[in-house]
Amino acid sequence: MTIWIDADACPVPVRDMVLRAGQRTSTALVFVANSPLPVPRRPLVKTVQVSQGFDVADNYISQHVQTNDLVITQDIPLAAEIVEKGITALNPRGELYTVENIRQRLAMRNFAEELRSIGQISGGPNKFGDKEKQTFANALDRWLQKNKK
Repeated sequence: MTIWIDADACPVPVRDMVLRAGQRTSTALVFVANSPLPVPRRPLVKTVQVSQGFDVADNYISQHVQTNDLVITQDIPLAAEIVEKGITALNPRGELYTVENIRQRLAMRNFAEELRSIGQISGGPNKFGDKEKQTFANALDRWLQKNKK
């Protein structure tokens, strides 16, 4: 069982929570990014630096993830791929991607991207605050409790 972190856009507080949880539960962690990451060296922590390019980190995760793993990502197309493989995906705000919600999330993402491209909307996601940190921590703990048995 491994937790894969799509680390390029992963908020630092989430990265820190995953590191603490991995150490506490002796769970393997793999941080994948296309730039160097300031992640402490620990026995169960691995960093993979992939080459620059569109979806290179996502493709790496998709090719190496296994059935009992967890993928932490904000990337909805990657989450859709992971969920289609029957693997759990969680976003840094603590929202679990499921078979029931991933198609709608992907459609909304594509629609928002289209609106941004024609200048109808701008900006990014809402602020990442204490509520989002707590929601993520709770979701991660639930997954770890369920899967560490």
